[in-house]
Amino acid sequence: MGKSDKDTTIQELKDLIEAFAQERNWKKHHTPKNLAVSIAIEAAELMEHFQWDDYQKNDKQAIADELADILTYICNFANVCDIDIATAYKRKLEKSAKKYPAELFDKAGDSGGHYFRIKNEYRTKKKQ
Repeated sequence: MGKSDKDTTIQELKDLIEAFAQERNWKKHHTPKNLAVSIAIEAAELMEHFQWDDYQKNDKQAIADELADILTYICNFANVCDIDIATAYKRKLEKSAKKYPAELFDKAGDSGGHYFRIKNEYRTKKKQ
């Protein structure tokens, strides 16, 4: 089967999709717009599995396939736009940690109130 999450790098995934697309001469179709749309379409296909029901274990492989499709397009998008995913992810996580400080959230459960208050304040500032 190959390597797992524990021993596969993001760069390896990006290289796999790069080679896959080159072998099929698909790169000419891989514009940022087309890839962004494809990410959204695949995410919608993932959501279909939950549209009327909760998660079912017997759907796990189909759900994994949809998740893999999303990741494929994300890696392809990152290649085309020259984005280092790990750097972007860590930077965004740092921003989120500042925006949503851990000490504001109740470790025992309901922290929705703080989340929505912060989110609304952020949206209000953004509009100004």
